Amino acid sequence: MRVIWLIFGLVSVSLGLLGVVLPLLPTVPFMLLAVFCFARSSEPLHDWLVHHPQFGPGIRDWHERGAISLKAKRLATVMVGGVFCLSVFMGLRPTLLLIQGTTLCCVMLFLWTRPS
Repeated sequence: MRVIWLIFGLVSVSLGLLGVVLPLLPTVPFMLLAVFCFARSSEPLHDWLVHHPQFGPGIRDWHERGAISLKAKRLATVMVGGVFCLSVFMGLRPTLLLIQGTTLCCVMLFLWTRPS
């Protein structure tokens, strides 16, 4: 079972790293999933990710307090707004814009109700 958790963890880290450069793919949820998987498969990889200079602080904040930094909230809000504006400028159908807008509003509501 440890091998399966390890594979899921490595895939999650890979997707998280892709999320750094792809605006529609989130980074932090995949890194949180990776930490969860590594806790069950590889202590060295778990420790590496928790103490990573870029990803570690967000992971520790979430683990200790369920918190998201104010900087991360602001960046996410700008990115979500940009993605929605891009969808409008691309001329997506109103139904799709409604679905996307509703989903993004729910994401923002969740994000901004977490402690900073």
